[in-house]
Amino acid sequence: MTTDGRILVGILKGLDQALNAVVSDSEERLYSKEEGMKVNKIGLYLIRGDNVATIGEIDEELEETLDYKNIKTDPLKPISN
Repeated sequence: MTTDGRILVGILKGLDQALNAVVSDSEERLYSKEEGMKVNKIGLYLIRGDNVATIGEIDEELEETLDYKNIKTDPLKPISN
């Protein structure tokens, strides 16, 4: 998850002391209250450390059971100080 409210899912390939993250096979999940979730395939992606809000592990078994097309919610708002 990034500070501008984007949700990126992929395989974490690298991370440094500044939290710069390299993610392969990445996709951005776009949420909407009207249309449900859409997926934008990105591929290899570098996220600057100052844009990283949180990094977590996905439960693959739970991931397979969820029907994301029917999950409707507002997108996340950017983090602001």
